[in-house]
Amino acid sequence: MGKAARVLMLTSSFPRWQGDATAPFILNLAQDLQALGWQVDVVAPHAPGLAIRENYGGVEVERFRYLWPERLQTVCYGGGALIELRRHPANLLKLPAFVASEWAALTWRLLRRRYDLLHSHWILPQGLVGAAASAVSGTPHVVTVHGSDVFALQGGLLRRLKCFALRGANAVTVNSSATDEEVRAIAGDLPVMRRIPMGIDTEAPTRPDAVSEIRQRYRRRQGPFLIFVGRVVREKGVGDLIRGIALLRDRAPNLTLAIVGTGPEQQDFEREAERLGVGDRVFFVGAVPPDQVANFMAAADMFVGPSHFEAQGLVFAEAMSAGTPVIATRVGGVVDTVRDCETGITVRPRAPDEIAEAVSRLLDDPAMAQTLARTARTFVEQKLDRTVSARGFSELFQSVLNARGMQASGLNRSLNRRRP
Repeated sequence: MGKAARVLMLTSSFPRWQGDATAPFILNLAQDLQALGWQVDVVAPHAPGLAIRENYGGVEVERFRYLWPERLQTVCYGGGALIELRRHPANLLKLPAFVASEWAALTWRLLRRRYDLLHSHWILPQGLVGAAASAVSGTPHVVTVHGSDVFALQGGLLRRLKCFALRGANAVTVNSSATDEEVRAIAGDLPVMRRIPMGIDTEAPTRPDAVSEIRQRYRRRQGPFLIFVGRVVREKGVGDLIRGIALLRDRAPNLTLAIVGTGPEQQDFEREAERLGVGDRVFFVGAVPPDQVANFMAAADMFVGPSHFEAQGLVFAEAMSAGTPVIATRVGGVVDTVRDCETGITVRPRAPDEIAEAVSRLLDDPAMAQTLARTARTFVEQKLDRTVSARGFSELFQSVLNARGMQASGLNRSLNRRRP
């Protein structure tokens, strides 16, 4: 049996420690590709207190330093590079050091260790840095667009840089129809572009005792229990959801809502809930470990995600996988997953009245809610399971290597094997 083909993943976000909720889908993809026979290493930014090299979940990870002392490394993490730049504009001054260090770390590894393929996550800066390093090393390059990278950073120069990175790649992947459309608007028709949504663990275990404890803690008099999971910011529609709950105060007096997640605007939303008279019905749970999210999803009678925009929205798939009826806004790539009256109920963004109406509709028709939940779970299992996503990437990688006259060894024996 030949040696497995080697893939080097480049990313600006990666879990920092066990239980960290930073971009777990990057780690999951690396693990799932290894289960399919690839050898995957990851290059990610360093952050204070982290090891430079470590084996994380069976994946070899190297974190490059870009500023000294390490406490100055604040460009990434904390919600993502774009969020950190908006919160702390001074981080813009650190970007040249970040990009230069990322390019040097990546190029050194490609030249020294002879990887078969480079996989860059997000167009800027990784796709651009990857294009430059690929040109030096001759390594085939795949760029994955996650959405925030293509819809943000819209200045003329930045769009030209994105176009350069996209058109210079051997292949590009997008996670949704909305991302696909925006990539085409920037770079035109690319020679190889595949729509491969990021996947979720549809077999994520739940603990009956934990589910029961959550319901006992947050339900009132056996009333309906709703849940939101995500960043607690206006862009996620948290304010719209609270106003929708207020509209249901008389219709469903025992309805409660748990908001799982954290964000800089949480206190504003807490005050708004009090002002609207639903402070005793809206619980701000805060962040929970990733392995607890499935328990919260399973405990809820409905999941409501009223985001103003989502490029894909994995959290909707997680709720659907848990068998929880979903209410979502008709935005971005969400419509690929939450199909109105088929896998969930969709509403307009920024429309608390439609949120209240959708909740009432499902409360009045529990049979419909159950049908939507069953159909949604089947859809997610067939289309959005981690193994489905990994197979899509594996097949794309193999086609890129084949086009370059290379052969990824050791794959045939494991392409049909599920992850452990």
